Amino acid sequence: MDTQPRDLLAFDPLDPVALTQALVRCPSVTPAEGGALGLIAELLAAEGFTVERPVFSAAGTPDVENLYARIGREGPVFVIAGHTDVVPVGDAGAWTRAPFGGTISDGMLHGRGACDMKGGLAAMIAAALRFRRENPDAPGSIAFLITGDEEGPAVNGTVKLLEWAHARGERFDHCLLGEPTNPATMSDMIKIGRRGSLTGRLTVHGKQGHVGYPHLAENPIRGMVRLLAALEATALDKGTAHFDPSNLEVTTLDVGNPATNVVPAQARAVFNIRFNDVWTPETLAAEIERRLREAAGNSVRYEIVFEPTNAVAFLTEPGPFVAMVADAVEAETGRRPALSTTGGTSDARFIKSYCPVVEYGVVGQTMHQVDERVAVADLLTLEAITHRLLTSYFAAAGAD
Repeated sequence: MDTQPRDLLAFDPLDPVALTQALVRCPSVTPAEGGALGLIAELLAAEGFTVERPVFSAAGTPDVENLYARIGREGPVFVIAGHTDVVPVGDAGAWTRAPFGGTISDGMLHGRGACDMKGGLAAMIAAALRFRRENPDAPGSIAFLITGDEEGPAVNGTVKLLEWAHARGERFDHCLLGEPTNPATMSDMIKIGRRGSLTGRLTVHGKQGHVGYPHLAENPIRGMVRLLAALEATALDKGTAHFDPSNLEVTTLDVGNPATNVVPAQARAVFNIRFNDVWTPETLAAEIERRLREAAGNSVRYEIVFEPTNAVAFLTEPGPFVAMVADAVEAETGRRPALSTTGGTSDARFIKSYCPVVEYGVVGQTMHQVDERVAVADLLTLEAITHRLLTSYFAAAGAD
């Protein structure tokens, strides 16, 4: 049977399960704040954190509320980052539990954002509060960078929150981002980098005409096939020590032609490249343009447009901080996690410009799905891992 959420007006903020339930019950679908940031702000302020909630704006995008909190004024500064916004629930009738109910059944906590990433954020908040209560005089500072714009345009969120904090003199030493990194168990994976993302829109021009009179027409599909084949004929790279080879996928191919006896005037394709740290968006675009030019010669008329991107590849080199995170995971789970750079993009791509960042969170098998859920046991494990990491981190700081 389902267990209804406990009294959320009096839950223990050190309980990651109760805090996850409270956050899931906040309908914070991008860009709505939904009460989630307000709840976190209240909890952190009650524990002595200085809390600010800046709102950022940009033309053509919704205003987004964010949260920055810090306790302590000295270094080192350990940052916990995350987001409270979630994707839409889709067909609410397809859910077997209320999407914003936070109910527990068979050891799983259900609701939109349970694993991506309110559960991870709740566990890390609970761990930080427990650590501060136990170590009120610990050296250094703990800060939170939390946005409401990770699942949306990512324009008025973490990137601007970091700029805002930096302009105010805030400096960070290391960051843990609580995205759901584990494929199956809590001992599986730490993300130490992310691939970049570049989207191209390719148009090949022809001449419309009757298929029975091909000499009076110019079929752009032949040219499109030629160009796409050239893009995929040779691998972009062989990968690196920490990254798989860059990968190009054609995602759309269209001529908009409902007739079977008409040669179309244009053919259009969209492709996306997930690229490693061999490339920047600029060098990769230049390579794509070179391949197209060579393949087109003087016979294929085409245009290529690349969408603007802020998704660059980055790597946090394995070292003491990465080892400290892996040590904490191994100590609590009994198995050392792999160091990975797989998956999509995240806000770590912004944070990496300010301090080393690694990602670790709960199992992400149901993120963005109907009946999204997280194991209660995983929330407790993540809280323990984060608490152990904070203990090790600030013990090392005190020894320096």
